[in-house]
Amino acid sequence: MAALSTSQMNLNSIDTNFEVDKLTYEIFSILENKFLFGYPDTENSKNSLSKDMKQAKHAAGKVRILCIDGAGYTDGILAAKSLAHLESCLKRKSGNPNANIAGFFDAVAGSGVGGVLAALLFTRGKESKDGLPMFTADEALKFLINNRNKISRRSGILRRVLQSETKSSKLFRKTFGESTLKDTLKPVLIPCYDLVTRAPFVFSRADALETDGYDYRMRDVCAATSADQTVPIEMKSIDGKTKIMAVDGGIAMNNPTATAVTHVLNNKHEFPFCNGVSDLLVLSLGNGELDFNAVKSASGFVRIAGEGASDMVDQAVSMAFGECRVDNYVRIQSNGVMAKATKGNTAKTESDLLAVSEEMLGQKNVESVLFKGRKIAENTNLDKLELFGGELIKEQERRKTSILPTVVLKNASPSPRTSSATTLSTLSSNS
Repeated sequence: MAALSTSQMNLNSIDTNFEVDKLTYEIFSILENKFLFGYPDTENSKNSLSKDMKQAKHAAGKVRILCIDGAGYTDGILAAKSLAHLESCLKRKSGNPNANIAGFFDAVAGSGVGGVLAALLFTRGKESKDGLPMFTADEALKFLINNRNKISRRSGILRRVLQSETKSSKLFRKTFGESTLKDTLKPVLIPCYDLVTRAPFVFSRADALETDGYDYRMRDVCAATSADQTVPIEMKSIDGKTKIMAVDGGIAMNNPTATAVTHVLNNKHEFPFCNGVSDLLVLSLGNGELDFNAVKSASGFVRIAGEGASDMVDQAVSMAFGECRVDNYVRIQSNGVMAKATKGNTAKTESDLLAVSEEMLGQKNVESVLFKGRKIAENTNLDKLELFGGELIKEQERRKTSILPTVVLKNASPSPRTSSATTLSTLSSNS
């Protein structure tokens, strides 16, 4: 009994000491907070600290992603025209006549002709010492218009094998020279379909910086992602260790938005503070939709299948963004009226495609709504681009005063090209 009483006394003593220590801690916390911060109590201190932490999180900013679909109805002209309008908007609103698309986006993904467009806008210029891209948006638009028949092949198989393939290879060789994925300015993702593994293959700047086994010449990347389904392209990595048999990226993923979002969210090395879709600003560009009644060839049905997959990706991504989709996710695509207006007639000339693209940009924007399918928005596609341009500039200005880096790009040493020759550099506020 004595032992039991002693034990109970010890427990009571421990409880009392615990209460005293707890009270002492609270008293000193109140005094400390009043002295240092002027807070009246610890509860306010906790609330203020929580608020400061939230502000610090938002200070990291949003990662800006550009995604470009495969050919579509306009053979890439709609996306190129959209980017030309956006770049003009950025120059006007920022007051910088040299503003370019690559300077206002942190990552890009493009499929098919969209991959070619991404390569043109995000590959470092051959003679550039200031990190400027090879092409401006206007120059890229002219490039696609002037070389449309070489890049988007719709003629017979014999002509594709004997002429177009050679012409496109020469075109990409002349344009990109010996530039590789390591020579891109920002993270780049360009898909194709590998007939050897029978699976999608994504050319990635991040992978190229890790090992030469995943570094490819940009001319080969563009040829692979735009390769006709009937004429696969055999290609090797820089070190010759990785070989693929590539065809059109539109077969694998005509709309690469989901791939780009997944890459950014899981790439903590380069995007350390990006934890969810609320930390993203995504612009997804379509290229118009074919009229099903006008399609009479097997390749046409393949393109329609790709467009259907693109719409599914758009719906899924929009649902993933949830309530923040209005501000953080913008999709530019025709609303379906164009296919009916043409009554089955396909735009054949470059001037026709430009006119059609302008008309599509003037159409009301189409938005995917949670559990309600799609709806016609009040704003036109051009209005959406203007608003998104404003958001890009706000983010650019915010980074000039932010302590936390939104993006930490991994850069390769210019020479020699080895997988270990990589360094980290924090993007400046102007990146």
